[in-house]
Amino acid sequence: MARVQLRRGEERRIKKGHPWVYRTEIETIKGACQPGEIVIVEDYRGRFIGRGYINPASMITVRLLTYSRDEEIDTAFWQRRLAAALDYRRKVLANTGADAYRLVFGEADFLPGLIVDKFGPCLVIQTLALGIDRYKDTIVQILDEIIQPDAIYERNDAPVRELEGLELRSGFLKGSFDPQVVIRENGLKFCVDLVAGQKTGYFLDQRENRAALHPFVKDARVLDCFCHTGGFSIHAAHYGAREVLGLDISGEAIAMAHRNAALNGYSDLCSFKEANVFDALREMERRGEKFDVVILDPPAFVKARKALEGAIRGYKEINLRAMRILTPGGFLVTCSCSYYMPEDLFIEIIQEASLDARRRLRLLARGGQAPDHPVLLGYDESRYLKCLFLQVI
Repeated sequence: MARVQLRRGEERRIKKGHPWVYRTEIETIKGACQPGEIVIVEDYRGRFIGRGYINPASMITVRLLTYSRDEEIDTAFWQRRLAAALDYRRKVLANTGADAYRLVFGEADFLPGLIVDKFGPCLVIQTLALGIDRYKDTIVQILDEIIQPDAIYERNDAPVRELEGLELRSGFLKGSFDPQVVIRENGLKFCVDLVAGQKTGYFLDQRENRAALHPFVKDARVLDCFCHTGGFSIHAAHYGAREVLGLDISGEAIAMAHRNAALNGYSDLCSFKEANVFDALREMERRGEKFDVVILDPPAFVKARKALEGAIRGYKEINLRAMRILTPGGFLVTCSCSYYMPEDLFIEIIQEASLDARRRLRLLARGGQAPDHPVLLGYDESRYLKCLFLQVI
C-alpha cells in the first residue's frame, strides 16, 4: 500500500479531525498507486495518521476513511459505517414522523464523498469523489440489504464530479418508480421529483427551521422568497397564516409548489408566482406592499471563497428590501446555505442592512441544518446552514 507523507506541520489540522489532505500538504508519495486506491497517510516522521482513498488529479488528494491502524477498508468496513449512519438517524429522528431524511452525509458520517437520501420507500445516492465511486456497487448492495428500499436511483449529475475526473450520469441502480414521490415532513405532505428536482429532489436540511415558523405566522401575511417547491410556504399556512405568497425563478418549482399546496388543502391560502426575487422585492417596496413575515431562503450565493464579495452584496440587498416591506414588529426569517458565509459575517451583513433600512433588530432564535445533516467538529465544511429568526422594529 502506497504511503502519503505530509510536510512538517501539516498534520495538525488533520489530527484535529479534518478528513482531507490537500495536494500542497504532501511532501512525497512512496510506492505506486492508482487513482481511487486506498493509501496510508503519515506525518513527516513517518508516523501513521490514517487510511483513505487518493486522487492525484484533485486538489483534495486524499480523503481519510479511518484513523485506526488496524481497520481494513473491506466489505465489513462499509457495512459498519452504513449501519452506524442508519442507527444514528433512527435515534435522532425517532419522534419526528419523517419518512424522508439524509441517511449519509459524506465526511460527517466518515464516508467522504457519499450522499444518500431516503425519500419514503426510495433511496437516492450520489458518489461525488473518485475513491467512493469505485465502491459504489458494494455500497448499493449493502444499502439494499439493510434498508430494503423499493428502488435506488443514482443522481450523479453534480458538476463537482467533473473536478474528480468522473462522468455525469443518472439512472436506476435498483428497481424503478414514479419519479414523483410523496413524503411526510412535520405532519405535511410534499411531492418530490427525485429525477428532475434540485440536488437529490428536496431540501431536507430545513425540516426543523420550517417547524420553527409556528409561533410567528398566526394570522400573518407571509412572503416566502426563493420558495422552491413550497416548504416554508405550506408550513406557514399550516401554522395559521391568513395569506401566503411564494416567489421563485423556476417555473418547474412553482408548479410543484402549487401541487404541494393542493396536496395539503391550502390552495386557498397559498399563491405562487414565478419571479426574480431581487426584482420582485424592489417592485413591492415601490408599491408600498407590506407583509407581517418575510422568509428568505436563497440558493448558495457563494460557492467559492472568491465569490464572497458578490455574495455579501446579494445578501444585503434582499435583506434590506425585506425589512422595508415588513410591518412594524414583523418577523424576518433569513437563511444562508453557504459554508463560505460564516455566521458572524452573515449577522454583520444583516445588521448593516438594518442600518440602511433604518430598522432595529431583535434576534429571537438561530437555526442550523437538521440533525440528519450532522456537523463534524474539526471539519468546518460540514456546518453550512444558518437560519436567523428576527423581529424587525
